[in-house]
Amino acid sequence: MKRIFLTLFILFISLFIFSNLWIVRSTKSRVFSDLNKVPHHRIALVLGTSHRTAKGDPNPFFENRIETAAELYKKGKIDHLILSGDNRSIYYNEPMAMLKALLKKGIPASAITLDYAGLRTLDSIVRCKEIFGQNKFIIITQPFHSYRALFISRYHNINAIAMVAEEPDFEYSFKVRIREYLARTKAVLDLYVLKTAPRFLGQKEEVNVQEAQ
Repeated sequence: MKRIFLTLFILFISLFIFSNLWIVRSTKSRVFSDLNKVPHHRIALVLGTSHRTAKGDPNPFFENRIETAAELYKKGKIDHLILSGDNRSIYYNEPMAMLKALLKKGIPASAITLDYAGLRTLDSIVRCKEIFGQNKFIIITQPFHSYRALFISRYHNINAIAMVAEEPDFEYSFKVRIREYLARTKAVLDLYVLKTAPRFLGQKEEVNVQEAQ
């Protein structure tokens, strides 16, 4: 029995290391950190997260993604934003929170589309293609998260790049980073073994894109 557990443990560690190395190395060339160097795209996909921390404080992950999205639009790097996140109840609505934050920054509502079924990164990426008809876009999230998002995009034949938002201080990001290392392993299994699909698809939705002024 001990030998079986040891074998399984070694297999898990091997998969863990392999997944993280594969995902980062295969996508890092498509990650941008300088707004001025990002090529123009019609669409940006903002990946959702809670606007508040567990303690009720403003979430720096959320705030930084919103700031990056607003700057991209104002600089004319993008024409339209798709805000994708979890809408699990009337008390928790990531897309609506992102919408309110962007409106406060002067982004017009006509330049925003909400995706309420972005329950996971995989769901948000695939739905952007299958539901909203977009096969080329900029992903907005933090650097450590961007690699997995791009990895999923490439698997689904989506031409995506990432514009990364500033990462919060280490005290905020440590637990999230640990979860992300594990999530990369799960992403490899989801894509290549389990063939995981989004939880919700449904009817296609048209995105009305107008060039940013």
